Amino acid sequence: MNLTGLILRCAGWHVSITVPDYPKCIICVAPHTSNWDFILGKLAYASVGRRAGFLMKESWFFFPLGCFFRAIGGIPVPRKKGSSLVDAIVNRFRTSDRMALAITPEGTRSRTSNWRHGFLHIARQADVPILLGVIDYPTKRIMIDNEFRPTDDVDADMHAIKRFYAPFTGKYPDKFSTDDA
Repeated sequence: MNLTGLILRCAGWHVSITVPDYPKCIICVAPHTSNWDFILGKLAYASVGRRAGFLMKESWFFFPLGCFFRAIGGIPVPRKKGSSLVDAIVNRFRTSDRMALAITPEGTRSRTSNWRHGFLHIARQADVPILLGVIDYPTKRIMIDNEFRPTDDVDADMHAIKRFYAPFTGKYPDKFSTDDA
């Protein structure tokens, strides 16, 4: 067991990551209700010897914090209209030999039924699998045991993914919703 696994075990967390170590993939992570989700997710993935990048609001990438976030795989997300994040990420997948990217489909730690669809478009265009990552606080389990291949029906795909996450609970249960918008 490595240091990250030991830290999680000492904190009472159990990690189960049984999906293959794909050279390229998107890790869909939910519920996302706390900043702790980021730390737990990074530790869990590292505990099995894997690295993943992540998307984060551009406003967090100020000096010196921006240098740190980039060094651990952070990709700033611009808030301005007119830039295509999907196209930029698809291009990164196409030009990288190895890339795992963790994305929280809720796009916020606040309660929302309107999950973002960009990760589905990225996975389709880049032809990469989506790994379904769960951080379930009541059971203290972090799991990536299921994968999802998107279809041409984004609404049906999102409904299926929300249905998968419905039984799980975030740190702040009132901030998580799998209802359809």
